[in-house]
Amino acid sequence: MSTVGVSSTHPRTMPAAHAEIPVWNSENWFYEDWAVGHRIRSLRRTISEGESMAFNALVTDMHPYVADEIFATSEGQFGKRLVAGAFVFSAGLGLVATNCVNAFSYGYDKLRFIKPTFIGDTIYTIRTNLEKRPKYKELGLCRASYEVFKGEGELVLYCEHIQTVKYRRPEDFAGLLDGA
Repeated sequence: MSTVGVSSTHPRTMPAAHAEIPVWNSENWFYEDWAVGHRIRSLRRTISEGESMAFNALVTDMHPYVADEIFATSEGQFGKRLVAGAFVFSAGLGLVATNCVNAFSYGYDKLRFIKPTFIGDTIYTIRTNLEKRPKYKELGLCRASYEVFKGEGELVLYCEHIQTVKYRRPEDFAGLLDGA
């Protein structure tokens, strides 16, 4: 299984001929399609100084470890500038993100920055579907792990993403809901 439920969203707010074209990187899978144990790996990407500093400026993170070359090289613990952990998290998850029109982020657990990531490091991500369970009348919960690696397989970040995902057939889960 790679990508499931690929289809166009058929928006009514554009010309019909355009709405019929499938949306790139969009999926319409449902809770029932989500397979525990399924894994995907992203392409690799190298983190540049420009994008690192743009992210820092956007979120107002000017910590000396990420923004001050002199401090980082002369006084810092690592001898060079770090990439902000929030950027590694964002970029790493973005590498395996899909735009499923039936799934909504519920939150993240167990976010850990295992090793430092530096400007110029190349990262990739492996997502593993861990578990799913019925939760609400229209939505179940799905949990996946995200492992971000740099270089030739050095783990730098781990977290678990929980999503609410629409049921294709909500009536099949009515007796299995929390508190039911």
